[in-house]
Amino acid sequence: MKKCPECGDVHLVHNKDKGEVVCKSCGLVVEEKLVDFSPEWTEHDENDQSKRRAGAPLTYTQHDHGLGTEIGSSSDIYKLTNKDKFFRLRKWQRRVSTAIERNLQLALSELKRISSMLSLPSSIEEESARIYTLAVQQGLVKGRGLEQIVAGAVYIASRINESSLTMDDICRAAGIDKKILGKNYRFVMRKLDIRLMPADPTSYVHKFASRLDLSPVTQTKALKLIDNIKKSGLNSGKSPKAIAAGALYLAAIMNGEKRTQEKVAMVSNVTEVTIRNRYKEFSKKLGLKNKYLARELRKAIA
Repeated sequence: MKKCPECGDVHLVHNKDKGEVVCKSCGLVVEEKLVDFSPEWTEHDENDQSKRRAGAPLTYTQHDHGLGTEIGSSSDIYKLTNKDKFFRLRKWQRRVSTAIERNLQLALSELKRISSMLSLPSSIEEESARIYTLAVQQGLVKGRGLEQIVAGAVYIASRINESSLTMDDICRAAGIDKKILGKNYRFVMRKLDIRLMPADPTSYVHKFASRLDLSPVTQTKALKLIDNIKKSGLNSGKSPKAIAAGALYLAAIMNGEKRTQEKVAMVSNVTEVTIRNRYKEFSKKLGLKNKYLARELRKAIA
């Protein structure tokens, strides 16, 4: 509206604080309850020149979800004259924290250690922290080792995000046995009603191929083999790691980049017998023909 409907004057004033458009001549409120779409800057400190709209984002990777307060930090000691008061206040703050908060504080530090060793992306770390927080709130940690539940949460999160991490990788980082990890992650899944889809063999191809120093052409060939294996139904009841290892071994032979079964088994943590069985089964059922393949197949059968 460009002019006042009452007096016809075109001198209209926009009051941003009240969200109104007022006629300067007759005082008629032409428009009201206008929405201000400009940035909503909020400055709590007069000396703060930065125009920050909000604080840090909410995250499960902090035991207070990023909303709690803490009385100073270790670096603040050098700025204070009364250091005894500083330590006393921090001691009382820790005493009034609940058992869940103390448990989360220890568990999340362990989670950060595992994440650092495995170079986990932030998505998996955040999902692991969320799963562990739910487990603590439902009392699933009682009677079980903190490190075991954390490792189980990391494995579940990696499966949800379709990561190439294996149980062996997590066990080495967490320092626990594979059977203990399996027992705890299944327990958490059952209690929290988490359902996981079977792992995709393709998620292991690039990881194994990188360790075997195979070319991108061989990797692409292995992915196509796995796709044919799925269509033929040969993946039913078989380990995803074994399928990936067998497909890579088969693709390497077809492209003239032969790798020993021992080396493939060491990289994939699958036995040589399993790789040999998958290799023979895939090559026969898919009807693959290659001069290198035929020679190696005769050796394997013999």
